[in-house]
Amino acid sequence: MAGGAARILLVDDEQAIQTLLTYPLRKEGYEVVAAVDGQEALDRFAEQRFDLVVLDIMLPKLDGIEVCRRLRTRSQVPIIMLTAKGDEIDKVVSLEMGADDYITKPFSVREFRSRVKAALRRGGMGGHGASDDEPIQAGELEIDFERRATTIRDAAVALTYVEFEILSALAASPGRVFSREALLESVWGDSTYRDPRTVDVHIHHLREKLERDAKNPEYLFTVRGVGYRFRDSDRD
Repeated sequence: MAGGAARILLVDDEQAIQTLLTYPLRKEGYEVVAAVDGQEALDRFAEQRFDLVVLDIMLPKLDGIEVCRRLRTRSQVPIIMLTAKGDEIDKVVSLEMGADDYITKPFSVREFRSRVKAALRRGGMGGHGASDDEPIQAGELEIDFERRATTIRDAAVALTYVEFEILSALAASPGRVFSREALLESVWGDSTYRDPRTVDVHIHHLREKLERDAKNPEYLFTVRGVGYRFRDSDRD
């Protein structure tokens, strides 16, 4: 975003949705590039730099979940998925494929603008990766904020933007219990419109990547009825 207006790739095969969402984005000063199927989305992404991808799940040629998976192999660009009402499995899979956020149809333009601004803010800010933050070493886990790098047992771990931010928020305050709403606030700036269960999916994915046994964690603990905490000592 430093080089000018943010460029957004808007992927939806319905012309009515393209028109509805493009207008408020351009009114905010963003540059919008449209794609109407999954393959075109990948082609457009390969041609130019984008600051955000808004991606419908139901697409011709390649569905949005597969497009999200492929984008994540080459970029950490923020991705917002558009999902159908009630399709919980699509929401979970989207997050596991690396999406940063999702919006359930139908949604208001106000909500859409709020999500877009939050995603662009996250993409353009260092967050917990500020250069004056010292790396955290906890057991065999190291979090390097400046490089936004995570290693476990001397092996690099690929985390999405949101996974890194959640882990950083927890690890920066070891032993402190965070509610789901507090973690939403930490990562997205607010918890408005967002399902707290989103946090559960990201925690599950972090455990799969970091823990020897995700069912018996060494680093990320559930506090039943409250939320989550990071280990507060080597005695955990």
